[in-house]
Amino acid sequence: MGNKRISKLRKVLQDHGLEAMLITSGINRRYLSGFTGSSGYVLVTGDDCYLLTDFRYMTQAAEQAAGVKVVEHGPKFIDTIRELLPAGENVRIGFEQEDVTFSAYTAYAEALKEAVLIPVSKAVENLRTFKDQEELAVMGRAADLADATFSHILNVIKPGMTERDVDLEMEFYMRTHGATSSSFDTIVASGERSAMPHGVASSRVIKGNEFVTFDFGALLDGYCSDVTRTIALGSPDPKLKEIYDIVLEAQLHALAHIKPGMTGRECDALARDIIVRYGYGEYFGHSTGHGLGMEVHEWPRLSKLSDEVMEPGMVVTVEPGIYLPGIGGVRIEDDIVITESGISLLTHSSKDYTVL
Repeated sequence: MGNKRISKLRKVLQDHGLEAMLITSGINRRYLSGFTGSSGYVLVTGDDCYLLTDFRYMTQAAEQAAGVKVVEHGPKFIDTIRELLPAGENVRIGFEQEDVTFSAYTAYAEALKEAVLIPVSKAVENLRTFKDQEELAVMGRAADLADATFSHILNVIKPGMTERDVDLEMEFYMRTHGATSSSFDTIVASGERSAMPHGVASSRVIKGNEFVTFDFGALLDGYCSDVTRTIALGSPDPKLKEIYDIVLEAQLHALAHIKPGMTGRECDALARDIIVRYGYGEYFGHSTGHGLGMEVHEWPRLSKLSDEVMEPGMVVTVEPGIYLPGIGGVRIEDDIVITESGISLLTHSSKDYTVL
């Protein structure tokens, strides 16, 4: 795994005219090295790739990090970086501009006086945008676990439970079935709270005759799933059934038409245009989707502002919604892989209008 990814990163170094690249982001460190510890740095040069970590992790790093040289760094890791840099004046070393704080940058500049620090954007993130077969297999399992969790919660949820009770039951199910954790704070939004796109589970008691939106995912073996379903309890306001049908139509239309070569903006419009046509455009205030992988929000984006082109191997969410303040809301979300000809679904939970 590591070697192929590192050679792709070396190509990025060449394109930027860099002799070395320092990786400080924990997720990118894991992606390049396989090391899952909480602390460490990756240094890639023309000839070598090093994983620097501290005393606590030397055994673990040696076991996990295949194809990289594991180095125990000194009290200040940046001093060890200086020793490992290629010889010579003005060595150009890239750093992750989205990850490095200003105070860290000043410390690096002080320690690496002989080198030239070059800010680089998304060097590893751009590689992570394309999932290989191994990654897709893990993401398929993370999606299957989310689907199983949804089936489970439909057998458990009932009026009188709080949203938090439901959230806890879902968390427990995911973790007892192999998840490290949920991939983000689970959204359980019932009644008028379902009009809040990010209504993280609260102490509200779930009642009859209302909608409940679940937006959740499992973090499994380093990869996230992210699924949203909206269900009815009893006989809610008929207006809610109306918006359910519109959101479902928009979501299914997007899934049927997204294909490689389209921009994120064009994908977003597939869902948005339908919602606008029914007169609910102003009640769909977020983007249609986002990339998914080791993090729950990655590149590319399916939004009005996105010129990114969909290409095979990308994994994205498709999640239109309509939110009516004081009444309730609906969101329906699946995880998909862009394929050579269209898409393939990772999540399979039923989207039929479900009344419990």
